[in-house]
Amino acid sequence: MPGQVRLTARGVGLGLTGIALATVGVGLGSADLTRLGLLGPLVVVAGTAWLVVVDPARGRHPLQVVRTIVPNPVAAGSPASVRVEIRAGSPGGRTRLAELHLGEQAATQVSGGLTLRARVVRAPGLIALTYPIQPTRRGRWPLGPLVVRRTDPFGVAQSRATLGEQAEVAVWPEVVELPLPRGALVGEPDRVALGARSPSTDDAALRDYREGDDLRRVHWASSARRGELLVRSDERAGLRPASVLLDLPADRAGIEWTVALGASMGLALLGAGHPVRLLGGRPGAGGAHIDPTLRLRHLRGGAAGTARVDLLDLTVDLEPATTELAVEEDLLAAAHELTAPGSGSALVFAVVGPLSAAARGSLARVGDFNDSLAVVRVPTSAGVPRREAEHTLAALRRAGWRACAATPGEDLADCWHRLLGTSR
Repeated sequence: MPGQVRLTARGVGLGLTGIALATVGVGLGSADLTRLGLLGPLVVVAGTAWLVVVDPARGRHPLQVVRTIVPNPVAAGSPASVRVEIRAGSPGGRTRLAELHLGEQAATQVSGGLTLRARVVRAPGLIALTYPIQPTRRGRWPLGPLVVRRTDPFGVAQSRATLGEQAEVAVWPEVVELPLPRGALVGEPDRVALGARSPSTDDAALRDYREGDDLRRVHWASSARRGELLVRSDERAGLRPASVLLDLPADRAGIEWTVALGASMGLALLGAGHPVRLLGGRPGAGGAHIDPTLRLRHLRGGAAGTARVDLLDLTVDLEPATTELAVEEDLLAAAHELTAPGSGSALVFAVVGPLSAAARGSLARVGDFNDSLAVVRVPTSAGVPRREAEHTLAALRRAGWRACAATPGEDLADCWHRLLGTSR
């Protein structure tokens, strides 16, 4: 508050009638009629001034607003409950509270564009509003502030203003549970399943040689290629770290599908015991809420640990870069990270779209250092993007990636099973 003040029908009628009476009184030379006529406009002015001066959010008897969202964050497509309490701590505040007509505001992505229907409970010094929400899209969306309608004691004016602060609900992507059958991924002690370029389980992750390392752990082929000593890490085969790389498209539907698939992949890997990190995309304006170090390290923990929450939190604000050049730079940087000695990733899952020749080449080389799987978004319509997507798919397969084509909007579980070569 403050807000907009307008006259009611009573106020308009009283003001016009008063002006007319005062005009007639002046014309007839009647002081009494003139004073009576002026009384109407004075009442209108007094009522309007009362609404402007008396603010429920300030003064000696301010009202307190507390908004609680459970759960928060919430997954897209899942229900949550919002409770808004307006409290008055004094008799004067309780009087103000009784005069209010309240309404709630919410972003369209939270309300679905429908009017929020709240259950209202009134008690001495308290009004509580409870209503359900079911967010439709990933992101951070505003709730509130309350919309307050008040009428002055004379009923001649009405105000519409806001009360309390705006709250925010964080919405995770709508993920699905993806099974991870035993043996479907490289990393089991005696099985390799990804194709010609898949290293043995001992060669799964490489790092720089450090003084004191056992020379029997040196990976001579990679060392010769790099020109510096590289040793096999001591990660247990079944718990090798994984990276999920997202190449976000420009269209909104494609972004949400890509993020949902990548997040679902990450959760499946975490549930199987793999440390996981998320690469690609850029945090949007809401990314300041997130610990920046989460994007720099692998998250560790089973499905019941905090790693699951941390991974989903990282996806809330993901957006593509603003230009095609910046998008490609992000992808090249991620590919460089995945091929750098000591990067710590033995498994790579990528969800990418049509790539340029340079980006295809950089991403293909990731298969030399990691066991790599990719879902390539292929447009349904013919044209240059579709041809580029087909070239991307072929290049990755030639480089030893296990790769499959998918159309944005496709069922995530079907896509996952096709990638792994398993059945539902």
